[in-house]
Amino acid sequence: MDFDASGIGMGESCGVFGIYDLSGNDVASTIYYGLYALQHRGQESAGLAVANTFNGKDQVLAYKDLGRVNKIFNQENLSKLTGNLGVGHVRYSTAGASTRENSQPLVLAYAKGTLVLAHNGNLVNTPQLRRELALGGAIFQTTTDTETIAYHIARERVKTPSVQAATVNAMKKILGSYSLVIASPRKLIGARDPWGFRPLVIGKLENSYIITSETCALETLNAEFVRDVLPGEVVAILPNGKIESSLELAIDAKKTARCIFEYIYFCRPDTKFDGMSVTKSRIIAGKILAQTHPVDADLVVGVPESGNMVALGYSMESKIQYGIAFTKNTYVGRTFIKPGQSGRVKSVKIKLNALRDVVDGKRIVIVDDSIVRGTTSDQIVTMLREAGAREVHMRVSSPPFRHPCYFGIDIPAEDQLIANGRTVEEICKIIGADSLGYLPIENLSELSGGLPICDACFSGNYPVSPPVEDIRGDYER
Repeated sequence: MDFDASGIGMGESCGVFGIYDLSGNDVASTIYYGLYALQHRGQESAGLAVANTFNGKDQVLAYKDLGRVNKIFNQENLSKLTGNLGVGHVRYSTAGASTRENSQPLVLAYAKGTLVLAHNGNLVNTPQLRRELALGGAIFQTTTDTETIAYHIARERVKTPSVQAATVNAMKKILGSYSLVIASPRKLIGARDPWGFRPLVIGKLENSYIITSETCALETLNAEFVRDVLPGEVVAILPNGKIESSLELAIDAKKTARCIFEYIYFCRPDTKFDGMSVTKSRIIAGKILAQTHPVDADLVVGVPESGNMVALGYSMESKIQYGIAFTKNTYVGRTFIKPGQSGRVKSVKIKLNALRDVVDGKRIVIVDDSIVRGTTSDQIVTMLREAGAREVHMRVSSPPFRHPCYFGIDIPAEDQLIANGRTVEEICKIIGADSLGYLPIENLSELSGGLPICDACFSGNYPVSPPVEDIRGDYER
């Protein structure tokens, strides 16, 4: 996958998980397993914060650090995090140093108590918001736009009757993509931007309510799926178990803009994003590729993991045998998680190896989710040829990347994109494939089940005006 193409060339920021146990049971271990299920959304840092809503104290216990969930947390430190209301976060940063200070969730003490916040997404007006706060005396402890969101909610809470009302008011100022999970002293709150860029769902586990990024986290815990948080909606789980909702900021459903790359790559295959199965979405992509870019071949294979279901769809439609051509070292993280070009290139061969007994002498259709810079695609094609493949035909379940993203995917500048100023034939020659076919941009909406999507990284049609200055990398999530 050209998620070399990822990394600082292609990354997605974060997974969020919040839980409120109305019976008063400790939730730290449940958050741990929820974050473990969301580990694919970020592997640079993780954290969780909990509070006890029954002891009358406005005290938050938190622990966060760099690394993966199972490295950071153990039985000893989890046992110290006692509380029945909590928020967790896994993080991938777009650029700059990955520091413990930038890890989430953020814990903010202010006039009305304590606010705990975790954020998935990226704002486009962070510089203006930070200047406004700085002029008002705010002192920043991180370089995240998440802190900017937290400050604005805290400021609004002083003037409003509830945290959910303060969140609605803050959302009138912030612009961009965001799915938020917030814990106030006795409420769990979820908020999703009006365009619905990132997923956010509500679940129920016995007498607990969960708000999290993906349904796969609910499945992991055997929790019941309640519903999606709607674009522009703010929901609050109250101590009596009621769910309050505000749709004050909802926009025309036709103007919503789900990130198409959630379907193509970021979500786990067992997730449903706004009702659309991600597995089904990827199989559809493979069928479309087989229809639009057929080829005579002996075997269809996918680049793990997101290419596998697409390859299956291609095989189903083309009647070409489906196979597994790569062995994957499961102890190596997603290539895009490693910032810096050298880190990504080194990790490719460590992560994947071609199976000679499978591909030797065969004409191979290799299916991947994207080509951004082209470096990893080149290496994968070479790997297959070295393993004896007679022909290598690359099929890609997204259109050519031609534009940067400002809403949570760190696509590099246009001059670093292999598709910038090049034809498909030229790209094919660069990566060394016998043929190359991309998913047609006009078919993208089929991947979301017809729901409106954001395809700006392919089309240049941004649902929200991008910043005048390119702030990508200046503020981390």
